[in-house]
Amino acid sequence: MKIVVTGASGYVGRNIVPVLKGQCEELVLVGRDPVKLKQIFPDITSCTLAELPTVAKGFDSLVHLAVLNNNVQGDEADFHSVNVELTCKMAEAARACGIKSFYNISSVHVLDDQNLALYAKTKRAAIKALKEVKGIDVTNVYLPFVRGAQWNGKLAFLSTMPSVIAKPLESCLLALKPTVKIELLADYILHPPYHKDTVILSDGQSHNLAYRVIKRGLDLLFALLVIGFFWWALLLVWILVRCGSSGPGIFAQERVGRYGKPFTCYKFRTMKEGTVQAGTHEVSQASVTGIGKFLRGTKVDELPQVWNILKNEISLIGPRPGLPVQTELFKQRKDRGVFDVKPGISGLAQVNNVDMSDPEKLAQWDARYISLQSLLLDIKITLATVLGNGQGDKVAK
Repeated sequence: MKIVVTGASGYVGRNIVPVLKGQCEELVLVGRDPVKLKQIFPDITSCTLAELPTVAKGFDSLVHLAVLNNNVQGDEADFHSVNVELTCKMAEAARACGIKSFYNISSVHVLDDQNLALYAKTKRAAIKALKEVKGIDVTNVYLPFVRGAQWNGKLAFLSTMPSVIAKPLESCLLALKPTVKIELLADYILHPPYHKDTVILSDGQSHNLAYRVIKRGLDLLFALLVIGFFWWALLLVWILVRCGSSGPGIFAQERVGRYGKPFTCYKFRTMKEGTVQAGTHEVSQASVTGIGKFLRGTKVDELPQVWNILKNEISLIGPRPGLPVQTELFKQRKDRGVFDVKPGISGLAQVNNVDMSDPEKLAQWDARYISLQSLLLDIKITLATVLGNGQGDKVAK
């Protein structure tokens, strides 16, 4: 492949350029100061934006790293000039050169619409503006904390510690927040599976033993606390459900779990007996019992799932398990690798009011959770759930 990189003098650029150089046919660096780039990478071609058509005609892709970050002094006009105008100008220049793909690299902080920092605001504006650039495949790639060949910033001390100490400490620190190795970004650019408008790259937590152990420990602690201290409340709710309408107090239903395998999920019954087995959004509001409305709104109906936690079928936080009859949701989740993790009692989609009525959107949010999975995110979702964010799947009106 033949690749163009902008912003190569930054941290991500300094780490990814050597990786790309060793695996692509030709590499060109673009910047306002080619002399400075030549000093950093003496054996790689450097040029200005004006010179790009001469040196990069017909290249395969352009990786846009040039950005104004929050650690740089500047007003909104400065940030807009670099993060929006320059980004669009680079995309248009790439298209004019016959370059096929444009990768706009951003931080995952941009995904949070509540983040009003100048970097986040202007990067979101750039993503919106790039939709108007036609004739080139544009992919917005969101990255968490990027790990280069050596740890940097506050974690630089890990590079100087003995491996026997650094490895377990590193595993615990990586459990707190999502990260991505520079090699993963380079591999995605060199071997993109297919074109997508939006990509979140991270190493995930599936291979992090510290995350798995701590998460499982917190799940078990939650289940035991509910059973040990609130058994009387569970019993009271069961009695109220039984007295409120005919039918069992506990509703057992087959759901799709990890790896797509079915399991029996337990909840307090909130629907009238005989209600059709379908997604909640397909069930009439008239089917909800009197106490069921309260239980669903407060999420108390989910508490019997502590038994599923003890059986290791479900976690406190994760994608909400769907029904086997929800074939479109099953397909969307399978395509995005959502079944690689255990389902949860609450999840990122639910606290953002995304329910099962839109299978594709729900699967996208589930995939986002897996990419951003961390202990701090799990705690944030737990607190949001307790505070009442997201009112559960909406029934049909």
